[in-house]
Amino acid sequence: MTPAERLAALLTLPPPAVIGWRRREAVTGAALWAEAARWQAAFAAHPGQRFGLYFQDTLDFIAALFGLWQARKQAWLPGDMTADSRQALAQRVDAFAGDVPAPPGLPVVRPAEVPAEPAAPLDPEAQHLVVFTSGSTGQPQALPKRLRQLFDEITALEQAFGATAPGAAVLASVSHQHVYGLLFRVLWPLATGRSVQSHSVVVLEDIAELTPPASDAVLIASPAHLSRLPLQAQARVRQVFSSGAPLPDAAVPECLRVFGLAPIEVYGSSETGGVAWRQRSPGAASHWRALPGVQWRLDEGTLWLRSAHLDDDGWMPSADRAEAVEGGFELRGRADRIVKIAEKRVSLTAVEAALRASPLVADLRLVPMTAPREQIAVVAVPAEAGWQLHDTQGKRALAEALREALAGVVERVALPRRFRFLPELPVNTQGKSTQARLLAEFDPRRPALRAVQRSDAGDDLTLLIDPRLPQFEGHFPGHPILAGVVQVEWAELFGRERFGIAGSFAGMEALKFQRVITPGPPVTLSLAWSAGKLSFRYHSAQGQHASGRLLFSAP
Repeated sequence: MTPAERLAALLTLPPPAVIGWRRREAVTGAALWAEAARWQAAFAAHPGQRFGLYFQDTLDFIAALFGLWQARKQAWLPGDMTADSRQALAQRVDAFAGDVPAPPGLPVVRPAEVPAEPAAPLDPEAQHLVVFTSGSTGQPQALPKRLRQLFDEITALEQAFGATAPGAAVLASVSHQHVYGLLFRVLWPLATGRSVQSHSVVVLEDIAELTPPASDAVLIASPAHLSRLPLQAQARVRQVFSSGAPLPDAAVPECLRVFGLAPIEVYGSSETGGVAWRQRSPGAASHWRALPGVQWRLDEGTLWLRSAHLDDDGWMPSADRAEAVEGGFELRGRADRIVKIAEKRVSLTAVEAALRASPLVADLRLVPMTAPREQIAVVAVPAEAGWQLHDTQGKRALAEALREALAGVVERVALPRRFRFLPELPVNTQGKSTQARLLAEFDPRRPALRAVQRSDAGDDLTLLIDPRLPQFEGHFPGHPILAGVVQVEWAELFGRERFGIAGSFAGMEALKFQRVITPGPPVTLSLAWSAGKLSFRYHSAQGQHASGRLLFSAP
């Protein structure tokens, strides 16, 4: 039986003795099968066809998802539960199931008391899943999937990677609500007999606690997590996977140091599924190799794909440019990124290439904006020369120098007008620099970030306290100070972003304000996250300004 066939018949098969773990507590297959049957009965009894699912617990998610599929209904998986995502979901589904509060106005489905009749094999051609694209270049788009597309991809993953760690437990720092996590964290272990860890790896020090006794681990990670590794691994990790965004070159030697192996990087998208992979071990080639069953070709430098992971057997153009090399291909950037600014067609690829060529820039992302007017904004990580110009002559001087680098590339009326300079690119918990996450950097109430230092204890963020921040208005005329409530808001804002905190704010404790914060000198915000508490401390060359702990409920 292939992995695809096993997934289609999963709930009709004898349940395994242990299917997964909640930390160190084993969960039997019989218990999960029974829970799925109760979900099946609940979804079958509901008149709706489209159901939003959002679970923090992966085993609860599996039971609900397969119960819904057994009821021949369609699952919609939002990638997060932000206000925009909740509103969009509420307009497109008939009801909601999950372990978080439902979007306003949606009926809630809960497992039935009486389980459904015995399960039957799933129809692979059924379009029983809708996922959302990441929103890296705009608003997330709903994307329907046939079960066959998912199941056939699992067969390809097992053919490519299954021989290395056949009995290892699968741990993940990425969410099962996204395609990458759904495939690698949920469907792959279910189809191949690997156990599933229900809890997420929040910091990589969690690996030892979440690895089952006497077991090895397979880590499903994001580039963001692999860019901030612990001093050493506390458990035997047999494989490390990275996908969802480009893996920084510097993360490869760090993985070799900590795990003794290079991560397996998987290239693909929500639209295409998995396309290719590489593992940049010492002395190995760095080009991309197609996954089993995936065909590719180039048409005027654009990568075209054909595979069982697509909705039909035709050729599909990707959004990337590539160059053929012996044994595979090298990626050469996005294929078509044209926007209109002031009635002028502007190639974002050309703008990005020109800015990357500047010795003032180490990395950057472009953000097309429509309000208050159409314009290009730039989120950039300055190189050492760029920071020197920034610190000696100011942000405006660095921005003007980068505009000058675009002479001959962009007409003056379409030059970028807004810049944000950061020590690292902002990413979400999936390691993606999404449009929403990049746009958040231009919130006028957000302080500029000058430096980041990470340690096992937490993160130290150096904040630039700009006198033009709106929080200083009226507080107080002639003697501006940063209000305590603003300091708490900033601690929560950066804490949620840095540590992926999903629970609701539940209170504060040990709150102290020792010294006022005034415009001008930079201030360091030290953050540490543990067991539902976010500790924060503001300090500078003047001494300690404030400290406390913010409490969050379980998601």
